[in-house]
Parts: sequence; C-alpha cells; structure tokens
Amino acid sequence: MGGGDIHVDHQEEGLRRRGCGCSCSKNDFLPEESFQSFGNYLRALKETPMRFKDRLLNRSKDSTEIHEIKARSEHEMKKTLNWWDLIWFGIGSVIGAGIFVLTGLEAREHAGPAVVLSYVVSGVSAMLSVFCYTEFAVEIPVAGGSFAYLRVELGDFMAFIAAGNILLEYVISGAAVARAWTSYFATLCNHKPDDFRIIAHSLPDDYGHLDPIAVVVTVVVCFLAVISTKGSSRFNYIASIIHVLVIFFIVVAGLAKADTKNYADFAPNGAHGIFTASAVLFFAYVGFDAVSTMAEETKNPARDIPIGLIGSMAITTVAYCLLAVTLCLMVPYKMVDVDAPFSVAFESVGWGWAKYIVAAGALKGMTSVLLVSAVGQARYLTHIARTHMMPPWLAHVNARTGTPVNATVVMLAATAIIAFFTKLDILSNLLSISTLFIFMLVAVSLLVRRYYVSGVTTLVNRVKLIVFIVIILGSSIATALIWGTADQGSWIGYVITIPIWFFATLALKIFVPKAKDPKLWGVPLVPWLPSASILINIFLLGSIDVQSFERFAVWTGILLMYYFLFGLHASYDTAKASGEIAEDGIRKVEEGTVSSKNGAL
Repeated sequence: MGGGDIHVDHQEEGLRRRGCGCSCSKNDFLPEESFQSFGNYLRALKETPMRFKDRLLNRSKDSTEIHEIKARSEHEMKKTLNWWDLIWFGIGSVIGAGIFVLTGLEAREHAGPAVVLSYVVSGVSAMLSVFCYTEFAVEIPVAGGSFAYLRVELGDFMAFIAAGNILLEYVISGAAVARAWTSYFATLCNHKPDDFRIIAHSLPDDYGHLDPIAVVVTVVVCFLAVISTKGSSRFNYIASIIHVLVIFFIVVAGLAKADTKNYADFAPNGAHGIFTASAVLFFAYVGFDAVSTMAEETKNPARDIPIGLIGSMAITTVAYCLLAVTLCLMVPYKMVDVDAPFSVAFESVGWGWAKYIVAAGALKGMTSVLLVSAVGQARYLTHIARTHMMPPWLAHVNARTGTPVNATVVMLAATAIIAFFTKLDILSNLLSISTLFIFMLVAVSLLVRRYYVSGVTTLVNRVKLIVFIVIILGSSIATALIWGTADQGSWIGYVITIPIWFFATLALKIFVPKAKDPKLWGVPLVPWLPSASILINIFLLGSIDVQSFERFAVWTGILLMYYFLFGLHASYDTAKASGEIAEDGIRKVEEGTVSSKNGAL
C-alpha cells in the first residue's frame, strides 16, 4: 500500500505542477509509471493482454466521473449556464453549414424537392439520440459527454473508440463549417469561393483547394472560446437571434417567390435518393451533443438540460424543413447552386439584394456553429485527458477563465489544418459515419444502463440482455446492408429483418426486468425509443458511400495503434493508482436507483 500511496502522491504533485498550464516537460504528457523508463514500457507492453482485458471489462461509476475524474483538472469549470443559454447553444451549434450548403448539394444530386423528407428522417433520428443523451447528461453532468457515458456503461475500450470518433467528428465538422464560411463570404463579395482559395495543382483535387480564410476564422473563434464560457454564450445567442431573424426572412420572402411547378418532380430518385440524402444531411443536426458537454457548467442540470436539448432540436427541425421547402419552391432542384444555394436562389428570382442578407445570416450562423463546436470539443478532450487516455496536459483548466485553454487550442489547430486542405463533400460523409456510430453506441449504453447493474442483475438476465441487444444490432445491420446493396425495388429482405428487430425489442421489454430507474429524468418508452435509435442510425450508415467507410477504417486503425501503444497503459496505470481497479478484479455495484422490479433479485 505504501508504494501505491507514494505513486498517487507523485501523480498529484505532478498535477499541481501542471496547474500553471505552461509546462511542457515529458511528465506533462506521459507521467504514468509505464513511461518512466524504457524497461517499464517493455514490461507494460508484455502485459498488454491482461491490461486490455481489464480495461475492456471494467466499467467506471457515476460518482467516479462526477467527482474523482473531474478533480484531475485541478480547477473547476464555472457553473454559469441555464436552460436559456442551452437552447441558444443548441440552435447555434446546429443551424449552420448543413442547412446553408448541404441542402443545395443533396437536393440537386440525390433527393430533389423531397429533400424536406430527408430532413424529417434525419431529424427523427437526431431527436431519438437527443432523448438518450439527455438522460445521461442529467444523471452524469460532466464535460465528457458521450465519452463519460460509454465509460460508465460499456467500459474504457469502447469509450476510447467512441472518443476518437468524437474528436474526429468535431474536427471535421469545424473544418467543414470553416470552409463553408469562405463560400458565403465569397458570395457576399460577389466572387466565387475559389477566388479566395489557393489552387495547388500538385495536390489531388479533393485536397488542393487551400483555404486561408477558413484558418483565420478558426483562429478568431479559438480566441473567443478560451476567454469565457458565459461570454461565448452571450455572443452565441445574440448571433443566433440574428440568425433566426434571417431564417424567418428567407422563408417569408422565398415563399413569396414560390412556384409550385418546381415540385412537379418531387422525388426524382425515389426512396433511395431520400435516404441517401438523409444520411449526409444528418451532418446538419450534428452539434447538439456539444450541449451535453456543458452539463458540468449548468446550474440545474435536471431542469436545464432536457429543456435546452429537446427544445433546441425541435426548433431546429422545424426551421430545416421550412428552409428546404422554400429553396425547392423558389428554383427547380436541377438549378440549385451547390456552394451558396439560398443566396443564388434569390438572385435567380430577381431579388439580387436579398442574397446579401442571406449570406450575412449564414456567416453569423456558421460563426455560432464554430464557436459552440469549439467550446464542446475542448470539453470532450479535457475529460478524455482526465482519464489519461490522452496526455493529461490537455486536461488543464485555466484558473482565471475557468476554460480548458490547452484542449481548445489543440483541437482548433487540428481543425484549421483540415479546413485548409479538404473539400466539403469528403468532410460531410466521413463526419456522418462517426456521428451515427457514436449515437448508436449511446443508445446501446442506455439499454445497458436500464437493464444491467453489477451484483443486482442475475446471470440469466444478463445473458438474455446480451442476446437481445446482439439481435437488435444484427437485424439493424442486416437492414442497412439490404438497403445499401440489394435491388431497391425488392422489399423481401425487410419483411424478415424488421420483424426480427421488433420481436427482439419486445422480448427485451417482456423477459428482462429493469435493473435501474433514472434518478432525475428518464427517457420515455424504454426499450422502444433507444432500440429505434439503434435501428435508424445503423440504417442511415447503409446509405453512405464505400470510400467514406474506407477512410473511417483507416482512422479507426490509427486509433487502435495509439491505444495499444500509449492510451491503454496510461489509463491502466492511472486507474490503478487511483484505486479504480480493485485487487480482486470485482467492481462494486454501480450507484443509482435500483428498479423496484428487480429489487428482490
């Protein structure tokens, strides 16, 4: 025990020394025992199978995430946000490049005027995920968002894979919005976007349109994000109010120039075009998960988070559908401009002056998206670094501003580099895969949270839970594969897979008693709602192109390489030093309200 105490004291002293945030020694990045010497590292590598088994099977606890993990940042984030702030953060984080750029691209290439239905499908999927996120954010109000939720319910390894994709999601979404910012700025200046970009002919076309304006915008947003969370909130809701007024103008003025003949060919590519577009347009709803990362800075999470998350998503979905209808009534879908669809649409109906209002509103909206994304991604990275899966230097919270400065700067530097090189269509497809994958895992985690508690759930019920979840996942994957590969006129496969999904969910409800009830706020209709979220998220994955999955596989391979060489050993040493790993390997029962149905077990 004495050696363990010395090691813990050494780590705590290291944390205090890192508190200034200006040190950049080896111990700021790799302070763990496994990295103190080359011999230690070789021993750690030899123990990889044992350590991996531990990290795969051991799950964190609510109290660990809320108290011990949070304390590793030394300074606490300031609780300054209420439901009003969260609603505007939600609107500001979501309404941006997706609606103002991708609507035109998907209407023209895939869905036609039926792009409004694509937004409905994506919106339903997003709303299901919002419900799942809300329960977790209320019960575990920490900056880690879905990373913390997955650590508690699915263990360290699954949380890390999700964490890597969360970080990818944020970097890519920020880069995509920054490039879209350039497109609308060009419209405002009566130029084409490439007039403001450097064309590097020696690079592949997808990576050769270099965008310095995107880099400058990202740097400015970084500065705003590190100053103050409350200040960011004020800037965001002022910008978002202006943005909402511009959306109102677009809808009213656009419908005044509507021509119903443009709806004659409503769905030129049928259901396949609608769902293909909805998988990409899911990008337009990305960002609401950033609100869940602000739970740690929320005054009353039980009241504010449900209102903020669900309210902002409902407002956003209605706004998207109105904008999509307006665009395709103004101009034939084949004539929609893919770079700045709304601005060019007003120009084509003779209202050239209106394009400046639209472009200015779009720039305001995209700036809000970048700012909220910057705030959210830094908090994800901070919490991941608190577990030492990423270097703990990134977990530092500045004493004066109460913001994670190191994490903010690192994430936005990565965003600026990606934005400088990469075209929007590549970014949006890859982003949708990461997002849908994470949302699916959060829905699975919710099922585990409600139906499994160590020491309470019997072995038989645990086996039944695993079997039913595997069947739900398998039938959802089969449905997505049929959609992605089979003849689109054939419905035979769905007649098999959808009933299997339905009966697996029904069996879960009937044959597995709930092990835990939510303490403060709970998702309704469990297991139906999270199971439907799993199905629709996986189904939308089946509509994404093969090249995007190849890029996703490469990124996952890089994550696994980093995990087995560094992240696994750092997090294992940290968990061991803090007492998270029990000597007998058995976890204590997770805290929470045990369901009365299972109380006697």
